[in-house]
Amino acid sequence: MTAAPTSPRGPGGRPDPLKVAALGGGHGLAASLRALRHVTSDVTAVVTVADDGGSSGRLRQELGVLPPGDLRMALSALCDESDWGHTWSDVLQHRFTSSGPLDGHALGNLLIVSLWELLGDEVSGLDWVAKLLGAEGRVLPMAAVPLEIEADVKLPNGQEALVRGQSRVAVTSGVVQRVRLIPVDPPACPDAVQAIRQADVVVLGPGSWFTSVMPHLMVPEIAEALHEARLTLTLNLSAQQGETTGYTAVDHLHSLQSYAPGLKLDTVIADPASIEDLDELQSHARTHGARLLLRQVGQGDGGPYHDPLRLAAAYRDAFDRFLGDVGEKSG
Repeated sequence: MTAAPTSPRGPGGRPDPLKVAALGGGHGLAASLRALRHVTSDVTAVVTVADDGGSSGRLRQELGVLPPGDLRMALSALCDESDWGHTWSDVLQHRFTSSGPLDGHALGNLLIVSLWELLGDEVSGLDWVAKLLGAEGRVLPMAAVPLEIEADVKLPNGQEALVRGQSRVAVTSGVVQRVRLIPVDPPACPDAVQAIRQADVVVLGPGSWFTSVMPHLMVPEIAEALHEARLTLTLNLSAQQGETTGYTAVDHLHSLQSYAPGLKLDTVIADPASIEDLDELQSHARTHGARLLLRQVGQGDGGPYHDPLRLAAAYRDAFDRFLGDVGEKSG
């Protein structure tokens, strides 16, 4: 196996693991985390906190807490590769089935919220769950307050509608025109901002484009840190039914530019099978200052899911491009 990339910044010339911050939410972020753990042991997940459905939505409404579901999934993706880690990961992901109020709740959500109440601090609570899992890396919320997502949507009949709530935006039958966060310009989690600023590279995506990926660009302190970061964008393998129906890979870059003018990318990772117009995509990647890295990163069965090992190999290729630059700056 190829040696993991390192950042030559340790004391006495000893190379440290490459520092990576991965941004997103839900299944997309979990996919990038499972890949990144094959690349480095120093990964920090920065997770969206706008979920308002299911177990997370119920806890958020009843207790006024950050929605824990996407945070739980990220923690589970970073669990230790041992019987201990996998067992506790399964416990975290376990959902109750009953005819009572526990029905549908994930045990991990209840555990996370319990620690938040006991410790009075979200970051400390997540760190304790990470210790329980033997996780390699940290999981942090993107913002310090729960968020709502509001979208302008063009319906199939041509009319426009206002859709509010992440769970509703994600399954809308219309075309999302624009999304906003409520509250506007929310405060960022300070640890998340620090993790992005200290990272050698930041990974954005894959994931639900408007409800998991784009929200990071609407938190001012996060967006400011991203404008100074070495960014690798991981494109989705297909459009998401509802949220990005009909979107091409180029459309995703168009929307990124509209939400974050001037944002520079180091690398755009795309699976050749998901590209409609290669020349146009290469041109748009260059407008962001990025190279387009074409790699087969989907699962072998052709489903719209990233394969952890294939995606890990793509990340290695993406990160190798600037490792020399990191060493020169450190020296």
